[in-house]
Amino acid sequence: MAAALRAVKGLQLAPAAPGLAFTRTAFVAKARTFDQPNWFGVGLAFSTTGALWALLFRQHNEDLMEYERRKASGHHKCSECS
Repeated sequence: MAAALRAVKGLQLAPAAPGLAFTRTAFVAKARTFDQPNWFGVGLAFSTTGALWALLFRQHNEDLMEYERRKASGHHKCSECS
């Protein structure tokens, strides 16, 4: 096993050529235009925020109802405490 690993390690190629650092990329940086905002992104951000707040309030109300229900029942599951 160790001999096979040494053989593979000996076959490793040299580091990448420095000319590869200047290859083309799919992403191009552009100057921002503030006179035409990305309304789709703005709407998506605000709607996502609103949906998350709605889920938070709904979960909070459900937790409060469960708390009140358990408090009103008045009995404890543990028999050692009573």
